Amino acid sequence: MRPDTIEASYLVETPLDPERVAAIMAGEQSSGTFVRVAGETDALRERAAAKVLSVEEIEGASSPSLSSAYLERKQLPGPWRRAIVRIAYPVANIGTNLPTLAATVAGNLYDLGEVTGLRLIKVALPQAYRDRFERPLVGIEGTRKRVGAYERPLFGTIIKPNVGMRPREIADLAELLCEAGVDFIKDDEICADPDHARLAERVPAVMARVRAFRDRTGRNVMVAFNITDETDAMRHHADLVEKEGGTCVMASLNWCGLSAMQSLRRATPLAVHGHRNGFGAFARHPLLGIGFDAYQALYRLAGIDHMHVHGIGGKFSDRAEEVEAAARRCLQPLAVDAPDASDAVMPAFSSGQWAGTLPVTAKAAGSGDFLFMAGGGILAHPDGPAAGVKSLRQAWDAVAAGEDLDTAAANRPELAAAIDFFGH
Repeated sequence: MRPDTIEASYLVETPLDPERVAAIMAGEQSSGTFVRVAGETDALRERAAAKVLSVEEIEGASSPSLSSAYLERKQLPGPWRRAIVRIAYPVANIGTNLPTLAATVAGNLYDLGEVTGLRLIKVALPQAYRDRFERPLVGIEGTRKRVGAYERPLFGTIIKPNVGMRPREIADLAELLCEAGVDFIKDDEICADPDHARLAERVPAVMARVRAFRDRTGRNVMVAFNITDETDAMRHHADLVEKEGGTCVMASLNWCGLSAMQSLRRATPLAVHGHRNGFGAFARHPLLGIGFDAYQALYRLAGIDHMHVHGIGGKFSDRAEEVEAAARRCLQPLAVDAPDASDAVMPAFSSGQWAGTLPVTAKAAGSGDFLFMAGGGILAHPDGPAAGVKSLRQAWDAVAAGEDLDTAAANRPELAAAIDFFGH
């Protein structure tokens, strides 16, 4: 691709000629509007107009995915044609401006009357443009170094109950989890700064236990405190976590937004754990919204270190191949024209995970560079949290040795108990 353009790919549904609709999309998101205006010279269009790179028509549909009053007014019936459209946008139109990048590749396209379905599926960036933005400051290697875990996944869990506990109760649980052997603990996405467990009290209470454990054992446990809030408050919360010796903060990407995440990245040396709750509103309908490939590109430009990808065989709606594609994309360089391994972010698997889902997760990731979070899989293990963590480590040993879990469980009682309790 050209170093002075950004390429976006879309799935489009329309009763019109897809070539015509692609041209409308390119004009709407660059120098054009619905009519040619004074000042829109040929020279300006050459410099600033987006260009349609390709239109590949695919199998259509018997009915529209979405309604359009525009098409109804014009009494335009089907057939409903579908196509993959690729458009190149001049970098000069956007500059080093992450919200404007999002507004350019998405923006008003979803409201176009000519379409009955539109999904942004990919954003391809040249390395020259990627270099304008933040990189993962901690990333995979930095995360491993901070917890002292190498050549295996990081095993983590979530504070449960999700919300309702007071600071001392949360600190007690964090201490229990440290003793159990986890590498990583995170708040639930709905527990940020509640009245009954304010961060100003919760962070010092939890970190006192984590520091004591670290001083006694030499092992550091990374705690991702949920600091989701308005931007200035998030910076203040991150300062508190750093002051107390913490190593990670977490934020809900969709509700904080690109600008706030970018500001947070610039304000803290801590690992930034990106939680994608609400992503289904953007991506679950196949003919609407933003696919993960495009989504992760935008938030990786904000400089996050970890990215949630859900889990295989868990409680959410993702197909296994969707989770696999998301995890592998996180582990690839962001730019399409440079093999930059340091640009990877750590995929975080969660949602109904336990020792039995680890083999398929490892296969999906294609490496051990992932964060495997088991809430109930650790906390609900019949022999307690320490046995839950041990069952995960035993499952990984079996995976690394190419051994079947049932065979491995014959002489690993914690793994056997997990299989008996959680089932296959």
